[in-house]
Amino acid sequence: MSRLTPTLDPTSAHRLVVRDLTVSYNRVPALHHIAFELGCGESVALLGPNGAGKSTLLKSLVGLLPRETGSITFHGREVAGATKDFAYLPQRENIDWDFPTTVRGLVEMGRYLRLGWWRRFREEDCLAVDEAIAAMRLETLHRRQISALSGGQQQRAFLARALAQQAHVFLLDEPFTGLDKPSQDNLKEMLRTLRGQGKLIIASHHDLQTVSELFDRVILLNGELIAEGPVAEVFTEANIHKTYHTAPFTGPAGRPHHHHH
Repeated sequence: MSRLTPTLDPTSAHRLVVRDLTVSYNRVPALHHIAFELGCGESVALLGPNGAGKSTLLKSLVGLLPRETGSITFHGREVAGATKDFAYLPQRENIDWDFPTTVRGLVEMGRYLRLGWWRRFREEDCLAVDEAIAAMRLETLHRRQISALSGGQQQRAFLARALAQQAHVFLLDEPFTGLDKPSQDNLKEMLRTLRGQGKLIIASHHDLQTVSELFDRVILLNGELIAEGPVAEVFTEANIHKTYHTAPFTGPAGRPHHHHH
């Protein structure tokens, strides 16, 4: 099905299509021949045990890890390397929160990512930054250093940066981890807002209890794709057992085996 010109028929527009994706980490294959297709305006949970390749998949989509086989297309165009359309939020402990910048400074970086660092900031850029800050309800915090924020506020500051970048695909690594209940509820609300704006959200997640309330679709991963589809169809006991290799009927609460490839 390789075409020389990008196809922009309506069905492929605004779709993220992953075909035959294999990614190795330190020369060991971490993901084998992954394929799925997602549409904008969906919120997707990426599920699997530790070492299943969830972070690897997110990093590969955003161009941080090279792929051995396969293609990633968005909007009918091949994605190679980093793209302004995709925003990536690493796990919280992998971010240097002491980096000296305010909330506003962080959000402005998203704008520069969109436009190029050499370009002068214009009125429309300030406006886009203001809107992103307001959308993530950070108006009262915009002058605060990111080191002084709570975990939930830090997450929202990064989401605001992605909004200012005008990203369409949000790739979030364990965004709910380590947040207290009010912050989790707040983040849930923000992700709903983004989904309502037609963004595609793919988030790795480990709390199986909350999947149904937070997400529309699931991708079950353990080195290979176990299942992918709407929560109601695919998020089944059988698929969960298959993904986490739990003995039948112990459920995912039993500690899954850690397969470190």
